[in-house]
Amino acid sequence: MIETRFVVLEDRGVLAIGGPERASFLQGLISNDTARISEARAIYAALLTAQGKYLHDFMLVEHGDEIWLDGEAARLTDLKRRLSMFRLRAKVTIDERPDLAVAAIYGDAEAGKPGTAGPLEYGMVFADPRLAALGVRAILPCGDIRGALADIGTVEGDFAEYDRLRLGFGVPDGSRDLALDKSILLESGFDELNGVDWDKGCYIGQELTARTKYRGLIKKRLFPVRIDGPAPEPGALVMLDGHEAGEMRSSRDGVGLALLRLETAGKAGLAAGDARIEPVTPEWMRLPE
Repeated sequence: MIETRFVVLEDRGVLAIGGPERASFLQGLISNDTARISEARAIYAALLTAQGKYLHDFMLVEHGDEIWLDGEAARLTDLKRRLSMFRLRAKVTIDERPDLAVAAIYGDAEAGKPGTAGPLEYGMVFADPRLAALGVRAILPCGDIRGALADIGTVEGDFAEYDRLRLGFGVPDGSRDLALDKSILLESGFDELNGVDWDKGCYIGQELTARTKYRGLIKKRLFPVRIDGPAPEPGALVMLDGHEAGEMRSSRDGVGLALLRLETAGKAGLAAGDARIEPVTPEWMRLPE
């Protein structure tokens, strides 16, 4: 049995969206349905360009009279700026919360249904809304987060271990794996990973996102890959018989992610630099027949 471990995700940060119109404000901007956000449920979503290209992805959960957004720490100021551009007269506040930290709990943790949430100490815990196999997220005060997680019976692990878990399941990690102003959601697994609501009203980039789904326009997908040889750099071309088949994203210890053309993903002989690349189709992924 694998013990339950946690790792504080130093590359994640928190925005707090407050005010009585916080949910309706976000509803017109992001890819998922903000009506689903509560203290009992977290969601996964993205902010896109008007052309439907990736800008930011994040998780959202309610805490008191705020929605807490778990996003990339290094890009949190940019996300705040982009959201603030649309605030206009909406009764909304958007604040960075450096007093809060994000952790992942994994191993033998029982995550439950993706997105299931609840309070812990002075923060929130929730099953990863993308994939239950990735465990649980926690948003807690910085100074108390390690003690609070130790108190519930977890031991501290390391980021590399959690990163290998994520890569093995083929789940992207923000801008490490998704190209800004270039990646589209359905190439990146957002449909199967619960990041898009197809029944909600309009949001930025909805038209292209819907078109790619209903017209079957997806020609590439982000796949987990096994790497036999030296790890290729992110952005390295994946080749097949002298022709470009895709490009690498993040990797660690023989596993990684690669954006591959669907017609080449099932073929042997893929290579990136001096490494052989073997795509794996995770259970959650739906491919066209």
